[in-house]
Amino acid sequence: MAVTNIYIASPEGANGRNVVAYGVLKALTTKYKTAVFRPAVSNHDHFTPILLGASNAGLGVALSSGLDIHKVRRDKEASRGDIVAAFDDAMSVSRADAALIVGTDKSHVNDPTAYEFNANIAADLQAGVFLAICTIDRWPDELRETVQLSIEGMEAAGNKVLGIFVTGCDPRHSVFVKNTLAEFGLPVWTIPQTPFTEEAQADAALKAFQDNVPTEEVLKALDVDIEFPVTSYAFQHSLLGRAKINKKTIVLPEGEEDRIIKAADYLLEREVVNLIIVGNRDAILARGAELGLHSLDKARFQSMDDENIVKPMVAKLCELRAKKGMTEEQAREQLKDASYFGTMLVVLGYADGLVSGSINSTANTVRPALQVIKTKPGASLVSGSFLMCFKDHVAVFADCAINLNPTAEQLADIAIQSAETAKAFGIEPKVGMLSYSTLGSGKGPDVDVVEEATRIVREKAPELPVVGSIQFDAAWSPTVAATKAKGNDVAGHVNVFVFPDLCAGNIGYKAVQRSSGALAIGPVLQGLNKPVNDLSRGALVQDIINTIALTAIEAQQ
Repeated sequence: MAVTNIYIASPEGANGRNVVAYGVLKALTTKYKTAVFRPAVSNHDHFTPILLGASNAGLGVALSSGLDIHKVRRDKEASRGDIVAAFDDAMSVSRADAALIVGTDKSHVNDPTAYEFNANIAADLQAGVFLAICTIDRWPDELRETVQLSIEGMEAAGNKVLGIFVTGCDPRHSVFVKNTLAEFGLPVWTIPQTPFTEEAQADAALKAFQDNVPTEEVLKALDVDIEFPVTSYAFQHSLLGRAKINKKTIVLPEGEEDRIIKAADYLLEREVVNLIIVGNRDAILARGAELGLHSLDKARFQSMDDENIVKPMVAKLCELRAKKGMTEEQAREQLKDASYFGTMLVVLGYADGLVSGSINSTANTVRPALQVIKTKPGASLVSGSFLMCFKDHVAVFADCAINLNPTAEQLADIAIQSAETAKAFGIEPKVGMLSYSTLGSGKGPDVDVVEEATRIVREKAPELPVVGSIQFDAAWSPTVAATKAKGNDVAGHVNVFVFPDLCAGNIGYKAVQRSSGALAIGPVLQGLNKPVNDLSRGALVQDIINTIALTAIEAQQ
């Protein structure tokens, strides 16, 4: 499948980079409806309008620009999510088939991390990379080393370099330059020094490019198979896109909490989900106005004293809890709890799922679900997994939230549930049943439980790739697996990590989260008839947005 997002990256951000960007854009438009996107630009930028004049996607400067470069310099990490969102908006509005993404410009501000930033953004936007590197004032060995380091910088972020443009190259030296860079096994094109800072120079710039770079060669360079990295920023934004495809209704019982209504406003503005917010409509809208929010009125608000809703809730709750002897009076008292009330909205079919826990404990969120939503047919338990977003991929860790000391049978069910969660979010599961032993290297009752659980997984889900018992390092690292689990196809490639008990799972995900900087999304409660997900009481607004979106995706399954 051909690459259709192209990132033009340059260590200089000038010295021919503009010529390359303009020429590649013209080549792309011969085959694709091509949008232009600038992740970070100055408010003095004059080049983007020139590119847009050559684009055939019909976008203006506003949609084609991500963030102001000054804002990016203040916080590059926080900017990445905003840039991914802006790019997605641009592609959605333009309905383009391809995108030319042009990195940061040359600046009087010396930012040592600018190239790394461009590499990270290329990974976030899942774009193939063309390098534009100037040869002026560089000896051949200096050019070669610059190219090598530039490629290494891109590959460290998980990117694939598709070709190298050497700018400022005297035509007499073209063959020599290509031979010098042949060791990298990539297409190399040379372009003579060509000034291009204003629109009047565009025709000359295009001629210089096309005289030296055949369009068919540029397009051929895109015809490669790439396994793009899935960065945490790309994954978070993909949740919104997947939720939006088939909108579901999620109930938020903690409707008067500021973080909840900020997250709700964000999702409603982008029409990602339908929301029922439990609480007083006027009070919530008034607080939203104080916070500068503008889309909350798109939600449905549900008062807890609306007898039209409460009465059928009471009847249903008495029916579901009849074996416990629940009376109408007890049911009404129970429904004064917002978590219970929200859960019953799911039971009665008003909502497809629920998100709670920003001010309530996990027990308060999970207990009502266990009592009235109950487990799926065939599910013996409810378990909790986390989606762990690493630099270039996403993995599942379980059980990190619910089951203290699972039996072998329960551990097997947790593994199968976690594999299903992985599939729901586009991850092809490879399961590792974790222990202090790898394939018999250690002995003891704890290892016996994991090995028995592995046997049960193979029996219940014979098509599921699984390895166990296995130590974390052998599950994670192909290098370690080559020594500890030689010949095993799953070892070293595990992306669903099943911990032997809650102590190990909870410590494990938090240790990895804090020490590696991985983003932990969850817990995702697995095994329920309807999706109910718990928030940390310290959840940030972005965490709540992510959890609501993933709950909607679960409801789609």
